Amino acid sequence: MSALDCEVLVVGGGPTGVTLALVAAQYGASAIVCEKEAGIYPLPRAAHIDHEVMRIFQSVGAADEIAATSRTTSHYDFLTSDGQILLRFEGSDQIGPGGWPGANMIHQPSLERALRKKVSADDRLHLRPLWSFTGFDEADDFISARFETPDGPRTVTARFLIGADGTRSPVRNAAGIELDDLQFDEPWLVIDTIVHDFDRLPKVNLQICDPARPTTCVLMGEGRHRWEFMILPGETPEQVLDDAFIGRLLEPWNVEGAVTLERKAVYRFNARVAKQWRKGRVLLAGDAAHQTPPFAGQGLCAGARDASNLGWKLGLIAADEANDSILDTYQPEREPHARATIQMAMMMGRTVCITDRTAAAERDRHMLAARAAGQSPDGQASYPNIGSGLVLTGSADAGAYFPQFVCAGDPARLDDKIGAGAWLIGAGGLPDLPGVKLVALTSADLGDFLDPVRDWLNRHNAEAVLVRPDRYIFGAGAPATLARSWQSALSAEHSGLPA
Repeated sequence: MSALDCEVLVVGGGPTGVTLALVAAQYGASAIVCEKEAGIYPLPRAAHIDHEVMRIFQSVGAADEIAATSRTTSHYDFLTSDGQILLRFEGSDQIGPGGWPGANMIHQPSLERALRKKVSADDRLHLRPLWSFTGFDEADDFISARFETPDGPRTVTARFLIGADGTRSPVRNAAGIELDDLQFDEPWLVIDTIVHDFDRLPKVNLQICDPARPTTCVLMGEGRHRWEFMILPGETPEQVLDDAFIGRLLEPWNVEGAVTLERKAVYRFNARVAKQWRKGRVLLAGDAAHQTPPFAGQGLCAGARDASNLGWKLGLIAADEANDSILDTYQPEREPHARATIQMAMMMGRTVCITDRTAAAERDRHMLAARAAGQSPDGQASYPNIGSGLVLTGSADAGAYFPQFVCAGDPARLDDKIGAGAWLIGAGGLPDLPGVKLVALTSADLGDFLDPVRDWLNRHNAEAVLVRPDRYIFGAGAPATLARSWQSALSAEHSGLPA
């Protein structure tokens, strides 16, 4: 087909879909984002993003505005009903490898506004509100998607169709992609409040492991605070959504007059993963590809990581700088990480969601003893690096995350200094490499970041490192070998990469 409407058609205008479109456009793709709703959902949903996701938003120019409406907290505690610490994740307010605080408590509508501002400023991107996806047809070299719009039925042609359309995902259903159900299903009441007196609220995130009523209490951005209460057997959604019932749940927190109820909703916390993330010219991202319980705060994070991983690949394909077979690396790279975060959330949820008093007492005894013995898995959660995909297998640090260094007293971060795209960083003798920023330690390209970058290379005994656009390491070693392997990987006709 000679003239497509866009390179990338995204169904779903939430954070995942919009971020994916922004990243894809940054690397050369035109994109249309179709959203069934008229505007941004006005009430909070996700509450947390981590340092790596803030770096992703930094890459599309939205991080500073998002950070301005966010809050940080020093730790995340799991407590017994009488306040003893079962588990503590520390360092949440410290700068993580992504160059931002480890935990950033957000207000999702504010975050989405910041992202959509970037869409409106890019003439390669178009947002279509009130467009509801109804189906698609796929040809050899394009895909044609159908929509119901305020102006009647419309069809959009694109090179690729991305389903970033949530847990029920009409795109996933139309593609006939099944879900792997990981067998976690718990009903919870979610309460969002506007805060009038922060001094009367907890300063850290909490999971109250009380068998009488497992409860979550977390900070949010833009002057909000959230409680989540497990719905017990025999309770109905209508019962728990009653304002008087909610008032009784909040009584032990002594927050009357300190907060005003903004939203109340009943959710079922599930854990599922799509069996295929790519089927021909259809790809899935965010909740369409995977769903996690909220206990690890990784729902929105996982979608943003999908967007970052997939976006630059789509952009390079559109710019004729890569073969579309690199899309076959998307699921192998992202699924292990997504499953690990889901398993972490399920572990946390199963720790919290014990309502049998005898079982809860045994849990408390075991976890308190482990903590007293220094064997509790405290600290920060860690997840796997990229093990296979578009990385130089066998190379030092292939698939690891390259840190974003932050210099004391300097508001800039490493990514701001070097810029977008892939990087080849080394002491010298760097070969020309189309589409890759060459950063020699002998030049002024690094400025104040020279010492930490040089120290990183020395610690890893690496002559050079090739960092992908999503800041994962393709490989480390001899510059010529890295350059040759990178070009080969991008042009490969299959997903297997050279060793």
